[in-house]
Amino acid sequence: MYKVLDKDIIENEILPHLSVAKRGFKTKSCLIEIVNCIIYKLKTGIQWEFLPVESLFSKVVLSYKTVFGHFRKWCKKGDWHCCWVLLLSTHKTKLDLSSADIDGSHTPALKGGEEVAYQGRKSKKTTNALYFTDSMGIPLALSNPVAGNRHDLYNIESSLDELFATLRQAEISVDGLFINADAGFDSKEFREACFKHGIIANVDFNDRNGGDNDNKILDELLYKERYTIERTNAWLDSFRTLLNRFDTTVSSWKAFNYIAFMVILLKKIFKIKKSR
Repeated sequence: MYKVLDKDIIENEILPHLSVAKRGFKTKSCLIEIVNCIIYKLKTGIQWEFLPVESLFSKVVLSYKTVFGHFRKWCKKGDWHCCWVLLLSTHKTKLDLSSADIDGSHTPALKGGEEVAYQGRKSKKTTNALYFTDSMGIPLALSNPVAGNRHDLYNIESSLDELFATLRQAEISVDGLFINADAGFDSKEFREACFKHGIIANVDFNDRNGGDNDNKILDELLYKERYTIERTNAWLDSFRTLLNRFDTTVSSWKAFNYIAFMVILLKKIFKIKKSR
């Protein structure tokens, strides 16, 4: 059976945080294998209707429609986000918050949908979201996606509130945290929003702001560590469903991102455990 995560990891780390039916109809198949099917879809980018269910289920084989139904049910209930918050809270000691990084990412949206618009630089319709990582590049939080014709600073205060709310729900303090950001975030609004959360913004200077950098500070050695979030973008692109957005709903798109976050974190953690 194809697997990205071991069966025991799915059973112990993910399943306890997903809602299951307490009465009425209950699935006859293994929930672990249903989650494995969803991760397979995330990793390969295959269309739901071509999901090789015969190879992914060991006993009772479900149709792709049933697997999709479980995925959407958990999306609508917000279970994927809740699962991610609880995983963060459980494994927060494995994170490295000596510094953090933030970056925006435009994803081609090939089927259109919610929060999608034409983006001139990409010459196609895209959706844009902010990603927040620790200094090792482990993704921690995702802002609500906005239409691709919006730049990274669009509604930045609200976006940061959402990012840091995820961390606070996981009982991770951001007070005094250093955060690296590229020149696209060089603005008064971004710095003030970070200051409101007790965060020290280490932002590269943007020459288009007129060179008024006398009152700004840039730690160049710390800023060089920002390459880790670029590496994280490459990790996320290895999940083919995230490389191009086919989901028309924001809830599905965010859910796939959170599942990718889980896979990256869990593979990192259990790799460390096995090496000891």
